[in-house]
Amino acid sequence: MKLLKRCCIGLLIATVVALTLRVPRLTQRPMHTDEAVHAIKFIDLLEHGQYRYNPIEYHGPTLNYFTLIPAWVEGAKTSLEIDESTLRVVPVVFGVLIVLLFLLFYDGLGSWALVFGALLTAVSPAFVFYSRYYIQEMLLVCFTFSFIASSWRYWQGRKIKWVIIAGVSAGLMHATKETCVIAFGAIFLSALIVFFLSRKDNQFAGFSKKISLSHIAFGVLLAGVVSALFYSSFFTNLAGVADSFLTYKTYLTRAGENGFHIQNWYYYLERLLYFKFGDGPVWSEGFIVILAVVGFILIAIKKVPAGVNVLLARFVGFYTLIMVVVYSAIAYKTPWCSLGFLHGMIILAAIAIQAIVEAAKSRVVRGFVWVVFIVGFAHLAYQSYLSCYQYQSRPENPYVYAHTGSDVFKMVDKVKEAALLSGYGDDLAVGVVCSGSDYWPLPWYLRGFRNIAWESEMNFDRAAEPVIIISPDMQGELMKKLYELPEPGKKNMYIYLFEQNSELRPNVNLLGFISKDLHDVIGRNEDSDKK
Repeated sequence: MKLLKRCCIGLLIATVVALTLRVPRLTQRPMHTDEAVHAIKFIDLLEHGQYRYNPIEYHGPTLNYFTLIPAWVEGAKTSLEIDESTLRVVPVVFGVLIVLLFLLFYDGLGSWALVFGALLTAVSPAFVFYSRYYIQEMLLVCFTFSFIASSWRYWQGRKIKWVIIAGVSAGLMHATKETCVIAFGAIFLSALIVFFLSRKDNQFAGFSKKISLSHIAFGVLLAGVVSALFYSSFFTNLAGVADSFLTYKTYLTRAGENGFHIQNWYYYLERLLYFKFGDGPVWSEGFIVILAVVGFILIAIKKVPAGVNVLLARFVGFYTLIMVVVYSAIAYKTPWCSLGFLHGMIILAAIAIQAIVEAAKSRVVRGFVWVVFIVGFAHLAYQSYLSCYQYQSRPENPYVYAHTGSDVFKMVDKVKEAALLSGYGDDLAVGVVCSGSDYWPLPWYLRGFRNIAWESEMNFDRAAEPVIIISPDMQGELMKKLYELPEPGKKNMYIYLFEQNSELRPNVNLLGFISKDLHDVIGRNEDSDKK
């Protein structure tokens, strides 16, 4: 009881730290393209109650359905009644839940390792940054951790409630993101390795009594039902269930394709250990990675600290190693994918911290150790602050990836100002033409406009809109549409609406134009307002 009380106090502190770093100013960072795509897909669910799983893009449906909860709490029924905080609070909640889930290991990690693991999760820059990101990754890590934790609890007591939680967690993993198969594979292989290495240990005595095949079958069935509920959009799209498996053909192809996302095998480790770009600060979660290596070595030589279950420690060690190897081997990489194995590293690091604290016998040595650990935790927390509130969309941040720049706010403000001062309001006609449909996240920011044409090619059959946004490579075709094709007397002059170097994201610029007729109307309305 005393151990559980100490764990609860430590988790409470970690939770407060996690909330402090994650919750403030959720609307500050510009929406990433992926966030905006998911947001627009959610709007269809919010306003029309429609969701249809796409096996080629967007990942699983849990993110969209769980976002209904904060939208309903706010009483929102339309896209204009929600903002970025409505969306991003979802990963925030699951990011904090990961911290709380450590409590399920109170008899497996030991009190110090449990608290240290929770604190490292609370302050890890990667976990903090992506807990404020409207993508599926934080949900996937949370459901994976829940599956592992509830499986551990079942191993300890063989209670059916843990089978239910494990089954639901597994189903939610599959309904969240296709890469769950990597986690499932790593869990199975690491459990198999631990079994063969430890089958003679006393903890495996009565193995058949600890595991019930009927319980496992029930858990698998429950996982399938939960996954099917989400992919079928709660039985309104039964084809979604089959698509959730057919999608792996797409992802197997994507994993080895050439393109922007192809990176070296050490891409993740490089970002975690040492990253510096331009005049930005040095970033490193080496404190976690190095301690994780120490923790793995301790497990390998069977020197785990008191209170840490050997079987659990071995499982975490092999699970983390397999995840690191597989994700490093896959050529297609995005930085948020590192969260899966980084969480395993955090648990290993927590085990190492407890071992080091126990090994420090003298008061001087122990004091020095505590100072080092406090500095390490503080440094991680400071980097989390920088990543979320100072470098939230800048390439100097290792977790920023092809991110929208702050210029998007200026561009959107220009369009909204033109709509307001012209008198057209949300009915202002806007034409957006970008090659490869590379105009995201503008559909999110301009979602209130009713007359916007989003196109990847110039449409010469339709009259030019009074406000036009294009990618620079479309400028020649736009000039042809505006000045070469129209008959004499029907041509309209256009002037720049944005600054000419307006950057949507690194190496992606946009040009904005407004017709002189509309510009003159705006000028007259401004003069009238001044009088």
